[in-house]
Amino acid sequence: MTNTASKTRWQIFSAAPHRVMFFGGTLQTVAAMLWWLADLSTRGATGNPIAWSVAPNAVHSYLMIYGIFPFFMFGFLMTTFPRWMAAKEIPARRHVPAFVLMLLGAVTFYTGLSTHPYLLAAGVSLSLCGWAIAWHALLHVILHTPSRDRRHPVIALVALALGWCGAVSYLAWLLSGQQLWLDAATQAGIWLFLLPVFFTIGHRMIPFFTASAALRCRIDRPDWPLTVILASSAGHGVLQLSGLPQWLWLVDAPLALAAFYLAYAWNLLRSLAVPMVAVLHIGVAWLGIAALLFCVQSLALMSSSHFVLGLAPLHALTIGFFSTVLLGMATRVTLGHSGLPINPQRSTRLLFVALQIAVLLRVLCEILPGEWRAGLYLTAAIAWLACFLPWLFFYLPTYLKPRADGLPG
Repeated sequence: MTNTASKTRWQIFSAAPHRVMFFGGTLQTVAAMLWWLADLSTRGATGNPIAWSVAPNAVHSYLMIYGIFPFFMFGFLMTTFPRWMAAKEIPARRHVPAFVLMLLGAVTFYTGLSTHPYLLAAGVSLSLCGWAIAWHALLHVILHTPSRDRRHPVIALVALALGWCGAVSYLAWLLSGQQLWLDAATQAGIWLFLLPVFFTIGHRMIPFFTASAALRCRIDRPDWPLTVILASSAGHGVLQLSGLPQWLWLVDAPLALAAFYLAYAWNLLRSLAVPMVAVLHIGVAWLGIAALLFCVQSLALMSSSHFVLGLAPLHALTIGFFSTVLLGMATRVTLGHSGLPINPQRSTRLLFVALQIAVLLRVLCEILPGEWRAGLYLTAAIAWLACFLPWLFFYLPTYLKPRADGLPG
């Protein structure tokens, strides 16, 4: 065991990539929703919304795609890449500068919201620099480590690079004001970045986590759903950017089938007995539901030109799949790498349930009559905050403390 008594707080905090990155991601998760809640409440309550330096919907899009998830992704991947590939741990000199730049980028971005768009651009630029450093650290692991199976790491690395390009598109929109760049940033961020990274990690880790939970069931990792879902996701993004949403069912139908197949093959119902595993399986089920809703939307556009479900499919994907898997993975990594039992307290299990309520509320916002929507928007945002704010108080302190088992990291 390593003596941790003589270590400074900073040495403890910077000892592992997940500590710094999850710390930043947790703060950003709450900050982004607090900002969105403030914007929604002033729109509805006073009829005189806050005058931000750019359109609030464009800010919300950036924060939800590029402001929150990269912290958690890099924290997770910089921890697991060396384990997947039997490599050396990524040292602090690689992950700390990335964290500092990404955090400075977030702070600068928020400052620019009430001042000038150029500060927003500076914030995005700082985040991009941090992102590039973190990406290079992952690339270094792949290039300098012999491994028999690099499939999942390479897919994740490519998707992260495409996400970086999507954030560059957002920067181009801030500097030029051309809508094309904003559309590219949004579609690339969701379909070429977030979905591929989340599903690739899930494809690699969910069977492992399920098997380690001793559920007494065989868990396979079939290859064809990975191929189908990645190809369908890319196809969805291309069709959206091409202005052909009525044809999305061609790629979303196989995506839904693959996701529902995995929900069945990975024993969704049996996983419900173990909350830490169940939340990940529920996330995969939300992926299938989201793809199915996109199919319905697409077929309705083809037959009647009506956008019948609004943004319900999108939020089933972003909150249902991305946020549910994020919460499950972040909780497991935080507990496991803090030397604590991988058995969430009852309060954490309630947060898992609260997030599912937030998903349902946000989806209903788009389906129920218009007079219900303003209240449901606020309620869904509050439900999100009611989930992640307690999570912050429960788990943020663990990143500043030594491991409970006295081990390094």
